[in-house]
Amino acid sequence: MNTFLKGLIFLVVAAFIGECVEFFINLVLARQLGEHGMGLYMTILPSIFLVVILASLELPISISKFIAEKKESYHQSMMKHAARFAIKLMFAFIAIAFFIVPNVPIFDLYHPMVKWLFIILIPIVSFTSLTRGYFMGKQDMSKIALSNFMRKAVQLLLLVVIYQLFSFELNTSILIALGTLIGSELVVCIYLLHAFYIKWQVVKQGKYTVLTKKEVHKNLLAVSLPTTGMRLFHALTHAYQPFLIKAALLRSGVSEEMATEQFGLMTGVAMSIGFFPAFIAHSLLIALIPTVSEAYERKEFARLQKILQQVILITALYGIPAVVLFYFFADPLTHIFFQSSSATLYLQILWPYFLIHFFVIPMQAYLIGLGLVKDAFFHSVWSTVFQFILMFVLGSTHLQMQGVIIGMNFGAVLIMMLHYLTICQKIGVSIWLKDPIKRYY
Repeated sequence: MNTFLKGLIFLVVAAFIGECVEFFINLVLARQLGEHGMGLYMTILPSIFLVVILASLELPISISKFIAEKKESYHQSMMKHAARFAIKLMFAFIAIAFFIVPNVPIFDLYHPMVKWLFIILIPIVSFTSLTRGYFMGKQDMSKIALSNFMRKAVQLLLLVVIYQLFSFELNTSILIALGTLIGSELVVCIYLLHAFYIKWQVVKQGKYTVLTKKEVHKNLLAVSLPTTGMRLFHALTHAYQPFLIKAALLRSGVSEEMATEQFGLMTGVAMSIGFFPAFIAHSLLIALIPTVSEAYERKEFARLQKILQQVILITALYGIPAVVLFYFFADPLTHIFFQSSSATLYLQILWPYFLIHFFVIPMQAYLIGLGLVKDAFFHSVWSTVFQFILMFVLGSTHLQMQGVIIGMNFGAVLIMMLHYLTICQKIGVSIWLKDPIKRYY
């Protein structure tokens, strides 16, 4: 078995356990918050992800790349400069957040303490990013896998204990849900800092080469800035999407409360179920980037063609049965969360969106491995603009949420076509992957 498949199997198993825990988290939240509360929770969640991206500045990726490429003698000096850089960014983001967060209108819908949870999250993410990047660079995936599992397990444990022991009104229940999410991040941060401290005692004993601050910052930002730009775009569009959907539904004649409930059913129930198998796609993403990069660097185009065929086959083998299962068993699956016929319908008509994204996620990694990060970014921009226009136009008609979902399906088709055609052109094969390689780029 080659290194790609071995790494993939390890990642899939670890991700599967985490997804199982995530499923129970959403189940607990659905039963505690109800349809309207779940809509409010899902509305604020993309904003939390946005804070995580900004506070981390994708340092885990840039630090891991530096650690993996350089000799161990460079690590001590590099980590010192990276830590100082991260701390400066942390204080800058906290200062900015103190002025911006309290004035954001969306927080008026939530408990007054919610806005301060966002500020507390910034230092947690900053320190976690440093340690996570170090262990990723050292390829110590056991700590990364354990930390990912720990985050979800701690959140589930806190939710179950607190909700069982106490009773809260809706606003406080949402605050507790967000607080447990931040609390689990804090536990992970403490674990990784402790593991890093133990490892660092050994590193300090060895010889080290002094690096300049300018050199380290240049290396970090060369990777962090473009990657952050792509992640930021996705985060901003996901943060804006709830408001776009609600605006479309309001124009169609749906009440504001009903629009919030429908959005909660789609994202909190249908999306939670439909994207459950996506842990395999994300595992493929992690495993593909170094594998494709290595093959492309060596100009092994036959290997690149074989890898692409393997990815499509693996995705089809789990993706098609998964969406068939979701379509025909939508009713019992959605009733685990709510007794809602709307959630059942949303899950059924979203099947193209789920299946296509199972292909899109590893294709994005393939593009990154080929050095086509800009192409992947532009594809996301074009498809998102197209998707948002369709979502708003169709959602504003009598189709309502069904029109929104149709727009989402068409947007997914567009980005998959752009990704796939670009990959085929880059490695010089036809769209059927049967023709011999004709040209190299």
